[in-house]
Amino acid sequence: MKNVTLAEIFLHPITQKYLQRSGIAHAVKVTEHAFHLAFKYNVDLDLATKAALLHDIGHYEWYRNGKWDYELYRENDIHAIKGAERAHKLLIRLGEEPQRAKQISVAILLHTDSYLPEAQIKRSPLQKVVKLADEMDEEKGGNHHYNVMDIETALQRLQRLDKLIETYHPLPAYKENLR
Repeated sequence: MKNVTLAEIFLHPITQKYLQRSGIAHAVKVTEHAFHLAFKYNVDLDLATKAALLHDIGHYEWYRNGKWDYELYRENDIHAIKGAERAHKLLIRLGEEPQRAKQISVAILLHTDSYLPEAQIKRSPLQKVVKLADEMDEEKGGNHHYNVMDIETALQRLQRLDKLIETYHPLPAYKENLR
């Protein structure tokens, strides 16, 4: 199996369609945060960045009277469920190794608690990294989804991460606890 890059994932029409909804700038920033967190906590850089890039591809646009309604979104959203499904299908289509595609998809599924009933979830280090990376870019009222970044800039930043991931081979097993 070939190694699917962030750039390949980003340029795919499915990714482009759904990142337009959830925000390219947010996706890229979360991917960069995930890279740094994964490096710090010895989590697989490739898995963490792919999950971070795709973490919001399940977003549905919740509008009321022609305007984005953040409360309606919070009440009804299941974007992590839908995103995990879309990501898995996309990654398999692109040639990602199936077990790695599954790990990425489960990290996407568990990157937020917004759709879950009150429960304690024991997340893996990968899942914690993706959740923390997303939280690092959050803004009140979902405004982080409205920040703008052009496709060329986003692609350049992801290609830079691809080179860094290639440079740093998978790191040793996870050693430090994430909170």
